[in-house]
Amino acid sequence: MPTVETALGPVDTADLGFTLSHEHIISGDLAVRHNWPHVIDVEKEIVDARARLDEVWDLGVRSMVDLTTVDLGRDASIIRRVAEGTKMQIIVATGVHRRPPRYFERRVPEPVVELFVMDIEQGIADSGVKAGCIKLATEEEVDPLNELMLRAGALTHRATGVPIMTHSNPFHGTGRDQQDVFEAEGVDLTRVVIGHSGDTDDLDYLMSVMDRGSTIGMDRYGTRIGADTEKRTDVIAELCRRGYADRMVVSHDAGSFSLNVPRHVRDTRFPEWNYLTIPTKVIPGLRDRGVPEEQIEEITTHNLRRIFEQQGAY
Repeated sequence: MPTVETALGPVDTADLGFTLSHEHIISGDLAVRHNWPHVIDVEKEIVDARARLDEVWDLGVRSMVDLTTVDLGRDASIIRRVAEGTKMQIIVATGVHRRPPRYFERRVPEPVVELFVMDIEQGIADSGVKAGCIKLATEEEVDPLNELMLRAGALTHRATGVPIMTHSNPFHGTGRDQQDVFEAEGVDLTRVVIGHSGDTDDLDYLMSVMDRGSTIGMDRYGTRIGADTEKRTDVIAELCRRGYADRMVVSHDAGSFSLNVPRHVRDTRFPEWNYLTIPTKVIPGLRDRGVPEEQIEEITTHNLRRIFEQQGAY
């Protein structure tokens, strides 16, 4: 049986169950936290994160992909401690978001690839946690540094076989731009999730990304970026009707704690931006729109499992 690495070690892919594809546990600039530790009560936030994960577990979610990268304040030791106190299976990422550390600014990608591969094969620092996926990000355009990061992720994927999961800007078509770079590096696009695709309701764009083989992440429920909850759910239902249920995954891009978005701001301005919106509102909404249960299971369970089961370097 194929396995995937989680914060507590490998688990059978058959045991992943309902999986949220793009979330965060605790994020924020590590340099700030290390130099001014009072900005976060780590012990309190670990307890709080466990409670939030237990709440969504009780609603049927069994796994979560934490796509917090080094430049978003990834701390694998904290994720491991959170995982030790909850039943939720948490998959941790290597890779980089939109602000690569200066160390990553190289002429060639190989020094960065070395670090990413180390996270996957040896583990992240001294946490004992191995990364199970590669996170990459592109905003309005693929500039030279961003292209270098995409190439580094593609080469890491080819060397290790773990899937690529991205942050993209569908309003600027950067999902397709990412696919272009990956394809140039020989990546099998069926092993790539183009994230944040659900921000747009441009069906032609979304279908063009999926028609090249990739899965799209409908993964910003509650953020108020682009489409709202009802429109996002309308789009998923329509794509299901058109035969694309096997190429979508869902999530919120939410977090338990973030230094960048204070909790009172998130709770008051973004009341649906949490781990609960998909199981409590989106799944019932899909049913109300006539989406069959087998298609809902594809989106919530089978599609991501299939991507994690495509394993091995190539």
